Amino acid sequence: MDRCDVLEKDTWDLRVIYDETDKFNSDYEEVRNLINNIKKYENTMLNSAKEFYETLNSYYSVSRRLEKLYCYANLLFDTDTSDNVSQSLKGKVTNLYALLEKNSYFIVPNILKLEYSDIERFYKKVPELKEYEIALREEFRFKEHTLSDNEEKLLSSLGKMLGNNYDTYELFKDCDLSFGDITLEDGSKVTINNSNYSLYIENKNREIRRDTFVTLYKTYKQYKNTFASLISNNINEDISISKIKKYNSAIECSLYKDEIDLSVYDNLISSVNDGLSILYKYYDIKKKVLGVSELHLYDVYVSMLKEYNKEYKYDDAVEIVKRALGVLGEDYIKVIDDGIKKRWIDVYPTKNKRTGGYSSGGYDTYPYILLNYQDKYNDMSTLAHELGHSMHSYYARSNNSYIYGDYSIFVAEVASTVNELLLAKYMLKNSSSKEEKLYILNKLMELFRATIFRQTMFAEFERDIYNLSENDEVLTADKLCDMYYLLNKKYFGDNVVIDDEIRYEWERIPHFYYNFYVYKYATGLSYACNIVNNILSGKENAVKNYINFLKCGRTKNPRDSLLVAGVDITKKEVVDNAIKMFDDILNEFNLLYFGE
Repeated sequence: MDRCDVLEKDTWDLRVIYDETDKFNSDYEEVRNLINNIKKYENTMLNSAKEFYETLNSYYSVSRRLEKLYCYANLLFDTDTSDNVSQSLKGKVTNLYALLEKNSYFIVPNILKLEYSDIERFYKKVPELKEYEIALREEFRFKEHTLSDNEEKLLSSLGKMLGNNYDTYELFKDCDLSFGDITLEDGSKVTINNSNYSLYIENKNREIRRDTFVTLYKTYKQYKNTFASLISNNINEDISISKIKKYNSAIECSLYKDEIDLSVYDNLISSVNDGLSILYKYYDIKKKVLGVSELHLYDVYVSMLKEYNKEYKYDDAVEIVKRALGVLGEDYIKVIDDGIKKRWIDVYPTKNKRTGGYSSGGYDTYPYILLNYQDKYNDMSTLAHELGHSMHSYYARSNNSYIYGDYSIFVAEVASTVNELLLAKYMLKNSSSKEEKLYILNKLMELFRATIFRQTMFAEFERDIYNLSENDEVLTADKLCDMYYLLNKKYFGDNVVIDDEIRYEWERIPHFYYNFYVYKYATGLSYACNIVNNILSGKENAVKNYINFLKCGRTKNPRDSLLVAGVDITKKEVVDNAIKMFDDILNEFNLLYFGE
């Protein structure tokens, strides 16, 4: 549709941020001047408690105003990515962020020149400074891992040479690799590439799936040494920087910023390994439904069910989602109603609008949601998911000052996944359609398979190859391929044929360049499962505790904020409970599909 064809109630109301361009431009100029003014504090910041406070206050004040500018420009751009005016506004604001970083570079190094006892004396002289106490403690937590000024400058000067392995990897993988053709059912040929691989590996025709699988990985096989060199160099860079920064290991360096203990990572892998028999049960079900004598790896991604085409009109979906989330309390639903009335959500796909879905916004804006709603269950689930993010943002911002009105990426997917699960559970309980229930159960099974088990397999591979490098072993292509092949054998079990081509799959996984990120997908879903179980089982104060978790923002670290929700992330049982939920879903599917 053209944007003019969409009802106003189904579009964002951005006028509450800026109702005219002149006001945006006026704020832009003021913010730019304020950013340039920050430089004056470089040599005076440590002169007194008063000037120390003024420096921090100036930085956070201008950061808050800049965030508002960015939100407006970014949201406006995403409604029409072809519009030159919004492109220009977004570019101007991006440049302001670069200017702020440049002009405020001295703040953290100056803070860390002090001892925390100096900061405590500042509190007595300027009590207003206590507003920044949590943020200052967080900065001092990194002091032992901060180098001298000259050393930091030297490391920074190497920035253009470090971190390039991922860029090279992406260019090589997506631009330079040439894959072969496969033949479709109508006799036409199509060239396989990284973008269309998922389309054909899910094809109902088994021969097409097999040809897709073999065609892609025979090319990766040819370049295994190049990919091994790239990932090995990337790992060695991470290890070297972690040593320079005085961490015991690269994984400790990665987990330190979220105050996550290594036991959380190891417990995830341990629990998933203990629960692999449940995953094997899933593959046995898939083999039986597909009716194949052998389940190969190229059969894993095809849907077990026919297309499910029931429509969920947007207004109906809103009501369904609200009923599903009603267990979270009246206040939660009132906020959603208010958000819909005030036009938080841009609903439908329109010409040149950004694709996909997200929740965005800032401290002084609505927690806006972008959708591209097309009446499918996935769209309704996306609505619930993004409302989870936006409600998390709403509670965090409403209950904290600007500097704490956000939350760590470690917990970012918890609230959204809680909503997804609550919607699915509600639909399973209230639907009278066997087809609809099977469809939802199948989606849940795929969610658990892909998020808890597959991401943990990646996390285990990443941990093991880093350990080898830190013990001075060379990561040859053959060693990486053999390790990955054996890991697949473990995760898929004896009843799945582990095709030899899978030993090259690690080459196409970009997350191995993200430095211990993938485990967060699995832990996030696990935490959400525990919260949903507590709420739906009627556990005392479960809803109250969950809402209080949403209110934490950055006043607590991820572990302590999840403790508020009743989830102790250091306990192995947290992941065990999520695997138990997966097993319950498998049993429900089995009973409904096979009657057993």
